Amino acid sequence: MRRTNLTGSDGTWAALLLDVRERPRPALRVLTAENRLMLAQGTDPLLLGIVDPGRAGVQFLRTTRYRPLVPPLRAHTARAHAGSVQRWAHRFAEVLATTPDGPLRDGRWVLSRDVLLCRWNHGRRPLAEYWRSMLIEGEPGGYIDWYDHAGSWEILPLRVMPDADDSRVKAYRKQAREGILPPVLLWWVSGLDSHVVLDGHARLAAAIAESVEPAVLELQRAAPEDEVVTGTRQAVAAYEAELARFAELRAVRGPGVPDGAGTAGPVLARRLLALRAEHRPTWAWPLPGGIEQWHRVAREHDVPGPRGDLTVPSTAAEPDRGGAGQPSTSTS
Repeated sequence: MRRTNLTGSDGTWAALLLDVRERPRPALRVLTAENRLMLAQGTDPLLLGIVDPGRAGVQFLRTTRYRPLVPPLRAHTARAHAGSVQRWAHRFAEVLATTPDGPLRDGRWVLSRDVLLCRWNHGRRPLAEYWRSMLIEGEPGGYIDWYDHAGSWEILPLRVMPDADDSRVKAYRKQAREGILPPVLLWWVSGLDSHVVLDGHARLAAAIAESVEPAVLELQRAAPEDEVVTGTRQAVAAYEAELARFAELRAVRGPGVPDGAGTAGPVLARRLLALRAEHRPTWAWPLPGGIEQWHRVAREHDVPGPRGDLTVPSTAAEPDRGGAGQPSTSTS
C-alpha cells in the first residue's frame, strides 16, 4: 500500500491517501441479496439488515462476532503521538495494510480527519449530549431511520458501547483530560448511510463521559486514479484560463490589475484536494446463496424484520445482477 499525505489550501495536513494493490476481496465487506444486506468479517456475520420497502431506513441486528482491527493502544503510545491526528492516521494505515480482517480492497482510499458528521452540531449542544445523540441505538438490534435522520451521518458501533465506569473507559478518560486521547476510527458504509466504528468504542465512550470533542478519522473509498487525472487536467486548464484572463486585463488597464494567481491559486488547490479525497460509494458483493442464505443466517440469530415483521415484501428491491465474485456499488 502506498501512502500520500494530502494538505489543505492552508498547508495543514488534511488526509492520507491510500493506494491499495493485490487485495481483490476484503474480509470485512458488505454482502447483498434483494433488499437484505449483511456486513461480514470473513465467514462471520457482524450485522444483518433489511431495507424497508419505502427506502426509509434499515432494520438491523448486530452479532457479537466483530474482531477489532487495531491492537490495544497503550498510554505510552498515546503520549508519544501527542494527540497528532496525522501520526495516528499513519499508524492506523499500517494496521489496515497488514490486518487480514479489514475492509481494504484494490483501489484508492482516503483516511481523513474531515468527517461529515462533525459539521452538524449547529445547536451548539454540550459535547457529551451531541456525540451521544450521534450513536445509533439498539442492542442487539435497532432501526436506522433515513427519513428522520437524513444528512446526520450517524455512528453505528459494531460492539456494545462500554459504560463510563468500564476499566478501559476510565483509562481513556484520563487521556481525554490530558488531551492525548487517540482518534476513533470510522468506516463510511453508504448502504447504511452511516459510519461504523472500526476501532475506538471505549475511546468514544470516554470522550462522551468527559464531554470532550473526540478526534475522529474516517475511512472511505476514493475516486479512481483515471478520474483524478482527468479532473486534474480540467482544473489546471481552468486555472491557466483564469490567469490568461487577468493577463488580458493587465494589458488593457495596466499593472494595477493583479495577475490573478492570488485568487486562482487557492481555487486550484481546493479543487485538487477535493479530487484526490473525493468519496465513492461502498463496494458490495452478492451474497453467495442469495436470499435463502440470508434467511438461514437470520434464523440462527433470530433477526426481526422491519417493524417486527420477518417477512418483507420481495418487491422492495430487485436482486443484484452482478456476476459471482464481482462487487456491485452499494448506495444509500
